Amino acid sequence: MTPSAAAWRLSRRSLLLASLSAAATAWALPTRTLQFPRDFGSHPELTTEWWYITGHARTAKGREFGFQVTFFRSRVDAAQPMRSAFAAKQLLFAHAAVTDLEGRLLLHDQRIARAGFGIAEASETDTGVRLRDWSLARRDGSYAARIPAGEFALALRFTPSQPVLLQGTDGLSRKGPDAAQASYYYSEPQLKTQGSLTLKGEAFEVEGTAWLDHEWSEALMHPEAVGWDWIGMNLDDGSALTAFHLRREDGSALWGGGSFRTRDGVLRFFRNDEVRFTRLHAWTSPRTRATYPTQWRVQTPSGDFEVHALLDDQELDSSGSTGAIYWEGLSELRDAQGRRVGRGYLEMTGYAARLRL
Repeated sequence: MTPSAAAWRLSRRSLLLASLSAAATAWALPTRTLQFPRDFGSHPELTTEWWYITGHARTAKGREFGFQVTFFRSRVDAAQPMRSAFAAKQLLFAHAAVTDLEGRLLLHDQRIARAGFGIAEASETDTGVRLRDWSLARRDGSYAARIPAGEFALALRFTPSQPVLLQGTDGLSRKGPDAAQASYYYSEPQLKTQGSLTLKGEAFEVEGTAWLDHEWSEALMHPEAVGWDWIGMNLDDGSALTAFHLRREDGSALWGGGSFRTRDGVLRFFRNDEVRFTRLHAWTSPRTRATYPTQWRVQTPSGDFEVHALLDDQELDSSGSTGAIYWEGLSELRDAQGRRVGRGYLEMTGYAARLRL
């Protein structure tokens, strides 16, 4: 690492720690009516925000892939009073990954930059996030992602087939026992997906289904929480399932929640005590020695399900950007009789080390 790179990394770390310290005294978010398209855009007055798209796609010949595109925004409170145009008042991060089921392979890339100077930006009027040559933008009701990464590239369009799903109470989702542990949160499940995916120089035309989450908050993590387990599943019949819990260091559940919306729009939200994750099978990373449960039983008021990772090794090392090592990957949803009923993504954080936002 060059001296200038080392200085930037140290500066970035200091700014992030200062931002975290400020977030520790966060206030409870007020209930409000989300307004679209405004709330598709960025909310720089709050500490943490992300736009997250995951999905699965296949070629005409049946080759299958999973993909993830995530843009993060982080407000650095310590830099807000600074007058310099070079002050890192907002940091933008991006992660992207492709799971190749045929090749049993996960490829991952990441980016980081301070907002401004034409390098990185997040629009406040609609979804429009860019970090150098990576972008996610919403136009004419659809989303377009362009991710020219190191060993892969994504050029995908996502078209909504259902209304926006407001998570929690009208889009305010509790994430812990304290009122301050909450986020504004909506999802767009069952996104029709088309475009191209390039893997190590070979291009594929693909179609599939994706899921978008957009979440922004002042503080998500209770002091006892080390991480979370989360699923977003597009069911084959058009339904959509969200379930999550935050874990303590001993593995016990600190807080849970989620939702289930049927194809015809009947929506049920899950209370903290209505969701239960039970480990069925675990995989240990040969790189970090972290052990991740890659099969779960998830019990909800809308049914009991099993989640099975379609590839155990979907661990992502983002220490070059957000600093976290986590597991995120394409998974299959099965009903209580073991029949496949959907696909989506499983995310697990806090296994390699405590997650710090």
